[in-house]
Amino acid sequence: MQNEVIDQHLQEALTHLEEAINQSIHSVMDNQASSKEIGGKWEQFLGQFYGMVKDKGKKSRINLLSWISFAKIR
Repeated sequence: MQNEVIDQHLQEALTHLEEAINQSIHSVMDNQASSKEIGGKWEQFLGQFYGMVKDKGKKSRINLLSWISFAKIR
């Protein structure tokens, strides 16, 4: 049951990320000058995500990033 909840949250996150990607592309296609601003938003988001993973890992003493084989990510 717990794994299904995790799957559901990850799927919802992917849906939201795909929409953010689509909106980012649309925004930059409409206005090239917005690419720096949009890029900054993505940098902030990815930084917050990475920081959250590291912080939660430290607090739980579980290295969450060790669960991921980055070589398998394409």
